[in-house]
Amino acid sequence: MGWFIFVIYIIGWHIGMYGMFKKAGIEPWKALIPFYNTWCIVNKTNIRKIWFWLQFIPIAGQFITIWITIIFVMHFGRFSLLHHIATVFFPFIYFPYLGYSKTERYAGHEVVKRYHKSAAREWIDAAVFAVVAATIIRTFVFEAYTIPTESMEKTLLVNDFLFVNKMSYGPRIPQTPISFPFVHNIMPFSTTMPSYTTLVQLPYKRLPGFQEVKRNDVVVFNFPAGDTIINLPEFGSKVLYYDVLRTQYKGNRDALMAEYPIHVHPMDKTDNYIKRCIAIGGDTLLIRDGRVFISGKASPIPVASQTEYIVETNGQPFNDEFLQTSLHINSEEPKDQIYAYQGKANSYVLNMTPSEAELVKKQPNFKSIDFAYINNPGTTFPYSANNLWSPDNFGPIYVPAKGSTITLTPENIDIYRRLIITYEGNKLEERDGKFFINGQQTNTYKCKFNYYWMMGDNRHRSQDSRYWGFVPETNIVGKASLIWFSWENGPRWNRLFKSIK
Repeated sequence: MGWFIFVIYIIGWHIGMYGMFKKAGIEPWKALIPFYNTWCIVNKTNIRKIWFWLQFIPIAGQFITIWITIIFVMHFGRFSLLHHIATVFFPFIYFPYLGYSKTERYAGHEVVKRYHKSAAREWIDAAVFAVVAATIIRTFVFEAYTIPTESMEKTLLVNDFLFVNKMSYGPRIPQTPISFPFVHNIMPFSTTMPSYTTLVQLPYKRLPGFQEVKRNDVVVFNFPAGDTIINLPEFGSKVLYYDVLRTQYKGNRDALMAEYPIHVHPMDKTDNYIKRCIAIGGDTLLIRDGRVFISGKASPIPVASQTEYIVETNGQPFNDEFLQTSLHINSEEPKDQIYAYQGKANSYVLNMTPSEAELVKKQPNFKSIDFAYINNPGTTFPYSANNLWSPDNFGPIYVPAKGSTITLTPENIDIYRRLIITYEGNKLEERDGKFFINGQQTNTYKCKFNYYWMMGDNRHRSQDSRYWGFVPETNIVGKASLIWFSWENGPRWNRLFKSIK
């Protein structure tokens, strides 16, 4: 339903702009070309050209686009707050009205000059309204998001620009409502200064959505293990506080805090991550030799997912044209580097999709291919002494659902300890082999929230639930719905307005 509304919004916006361009004396077909349409508006309304280019700034750019459309509506002689509200929230209805109603006409610069407010005042009012309106849209309807890493390749590529639909699962009431506009958690031109204050903190509350999180949805969420960070640019969510605490300081928090600056984020201000939801509350997850099984059934492999393969050749290398054209591997890029597989002559490790692996098998120099399993026991969540799981052989592990009851044992307490203490706000103690929750002895716990298991499609190059565990429903931001722009040394035209599967 949320996706349907978004499509209607986009179609109505462009249909209306087609008619408005025609009335304004601009060739109407130009209204249908993304970004070129706002370039035409900027030229027609004599807005400074810099504002067009500022639209490409992630997140803040959407506010500028809204402001540009408000200025265009003002040139139709529409100045009231009601008209500006219609411009922002109902353009799929209001723009067709302006474009095709016989009573509406393009008035141009003169009507703007004659309006009783000064031009500067009107522009300021429009800018303020655009900021407020865009903030409301960003908080409750949809938000722009940029892919920063390769963990979802090749479903999503670095520098894909997405729309995240917050209505799908229901928008959250902000837990941290006082913050600097346009940014998430770090101030502009800074790498460590928070963009918010925690003087006001609200409890978790989510408005009704159109659906629940489903298996295989691509989801944006607040990174659970990012609630505490080493507040330096080279650490943050790249090198986790919890990993450093466990591996370098053996759990000695005081020693770590004495050496590094530590910052604690509120839940809704941890970094945004994007992964595929592999399992939902009530599922039992198992990974064997890289294959995912949910409650005993094999999980479908995403079409564009990548994993590493060991490819043996007859001694002849693959040519660069095949690598770049067919496998989309640029050997000069660090993330695409092909490296020799140790212990087997003429063998290389390639990161590919299943369909690309089939192309490799058809090459004249091909000899054999196999998965490059990662079997290093003890390197994954929950990092307990008796944990022998690895990224490609993991579980079984039960993913809790809201209202489900977990039986606590010495063998599974490390799996559910953070859930009980951090995500659901309880006090957990262990004494003489017994468990005490909020002072009461018990061996069971009833969960307050739904939990999810998230994994990247680029399975061997993804920091995901295998390394830090469950994602609680409180952290869910929205559903990744549409790629609206993509860039790599120029626009990737074939990815524009591509739905995410």
